[in-house]
Amino acid sequence: MEKTLKARTDLSKYDNSWYKPGSFLKQLLWYFANRLFINTYLPYPMIIKRFVLEMFGARLAKGVVIKPKVNVKYPWFLVIGENAWIGENVWIDNLTMVTIESNVCLSQGCMLLTGNHNFTTSAFDLIVKPITIESGAWIGAKATVCPGVTVGSHAVLTVDSVATSNLEPYGIYQGNPAKFVKTRNLSR
Repeated sequence: MEKTLKARTDLSKYDNSWYKPGSFLKQLLWYFANRLFINTYLPYPMIIKRFVLEMFGARLAKGVVIKPKVNVKYPWFLVIGENAWIGENVWIDNLTMVTIESNVCLSQGCMLLTGNHNFTTSAFDLIVKPITIESGAWIGAKATVCPGVTVGSHAVLTVDSVATSNLEPYGIYQGNPAKFVKTRNLSR
């Protein structure tokens, strides 16, 4: 048995009462709307998905494509630019703002995580930081973008990689944590 005098994690001290993402009623209504119209495989036309998301405060530009089974935590913390694609099974866990600029591609199953816990405190305090994905960036299938990260314009995060810090524009990043591997060169 480990003996230590160091502080220990005590989850009974966890207190996120400072975090106020919206009224209980708003969150409840969104939970059902999300399950019925967005986080489903039912093939609703984009006009219906757009209407539902905008009704709950999301700001969507023209040409946005949202594939089936996308999960959005709080649409009132979501901005999506022109012609962005949100792939099947994408999870936007936006406890705070997520900004997805124009022509961004989020591939199947990728995750945008705006929340984390402070593992240096015994109470495991909640931390929330915004995510920005700049124009033309591509987040590969099952890749993860962590809280506070800005993905630079036209950067690529490859399949199953994890971005824990900012990605420079036109950089291609791979691994966990994602490391720069080369520059993205566009031919046209």
